Amino acid sequence: MGSSPIHRAFRKSPKGDFLLYNTNMQNYQQELDTWFKDNKWDYWTPHEILARLFEEGGEFARLVNHIHGPKKKKTEEAEQDLEEEMGDIIYTLICYANSNGINMDNAIRKSFDKVITRDAKRF
Repeated sequence: MGSSPIHRAFRKSPKGDFLLYNTNMQNYQQELDTWFKDNKWDYWTPHEILARLFEEGGEFARLVNHIHGPKKKKTEEAEQDLEEEMGDIIYTLICYANSNGINMDNAIRKSFDKVITRDAKRF
């Protein structure tokens, strides 16, 4: 695969053609795991990670509501960034994946394959 931080691979789509996709979640998983090990930290328990995930999801929902919904941000509230909030959710999911031996590349690939197959003629 090479030493690039973004590994490229071909995958056959449900239609039979080959698609090029990047697989780099494993790199993030490894980076986070190394950082935890270097600092001698343990991952939180699954229910603590779940609570954190819902907290981060709430922050993302609040920001989306401020941007697109009727409830605008108060002037004294700190600025937030959608990418950062999404990153917090992904970080939390990586913590869960690492502490439970789940490969995030496989997880997202399974989800994509399921949706692409299920919704191929839906819309």
